[in-house]
Amino acid sequence: MDLTKNFVKAKRPCTEGFRWFLRHYQDGGNYQELLDALVADGRINDACWLLDQFGPTDAVRTLDTLFAEAMVFAGTLEVRGNIETGGLVRAGRDIRAGGGIHVGDELSAGGDLRCQGGVWTGGKLVTGGDLRVAWGIETHADILCGGDLRAGWALHCSGELTVVGNAVVGQDVHIDADLHCGKSLHAGGDIRAHALRAGHGVLADGSIACADHLEAGWGLRAGGDIFAGGAIRAGEGLEAGGQIRAGAGYGVFAGLDVQREAWEVSARVSAREHPAGLISGWWTGPAALR
Repeated sequence: MDLTKNFVKAKRPCTEGFRWFLRHYQDGGNYQELLDALVADGRINDACWLLDQFGPTDAVRTLDTLFAEAMVFAGTLEVRGNIETGGLVRAGRDIRAGGGIHVGDELSAGGDLRCQGGVWTGGKLVTGGDLRVAWGIETHADILCGGDLRAGWALHCSGELTVVGNAVVGQDVHIDADLHCGKSLHAGGDIRAHALRAGHGVLADGSIACADHLEAGWGLRAGGDIFAGGAIRAGEGLEAGGQIRAGAGYGVFAGLDVQREAWEVSARVSAREHPAGLISGWWTGPAALR
């Protein structure tokens, strides 16, 4: 796709960026060539702006490895080995890596991101589709996943984690801010977050702990404790191998989306001891634990 002067001007670019375009591409230029030239000239923000304005393409760039300061590609980026950059990596469509990904700034894919190693980012991690990582994920900013998230090892996010679909993590999930999961969340270890809300269920083979409120549209189950600094709310049942404890002055609520007549079946509450502040749900005692 070729971008003409009038075509770019119609998008209302910044004055400095448009002057750069006129100096280098007075007669217009190929879309991806423009992106590459902007990145090579250190104008990363302008490259991202151009991608925002003109969107993704069906192009595919295949590399053995990617070692660069930054990369902005309008189509799908396929790298057989590792991706390592000091700055951001952004693709209009998918990013696929046969090795690991280490990015000093933002890592963003308009579609899916699939990595056969681990992912580390100094900035935010964004996918318009699924995020699938064979090893672990560590980010120093927010994670926004527009589809399902799967990680074979642990996940540590220094910002907020938002997953539109389901999230399955093989080990611990540690989120320094809020965790929002549109469907179900399953961790092979502990789950830690400032606040947690899942549209469906939450399952942790270890413990679940939140500094603020903990909420699931379906049920909550933990092999260890379930602790919250605020309220604990479940649309159906609650089950813990250890204790269930809400914050001081807050309650524990099960069966919020279940008729009271069905609590004994669909809003069961079981833990090592009766939770203080249990407001709703059918207490079964520790004998019901599986």
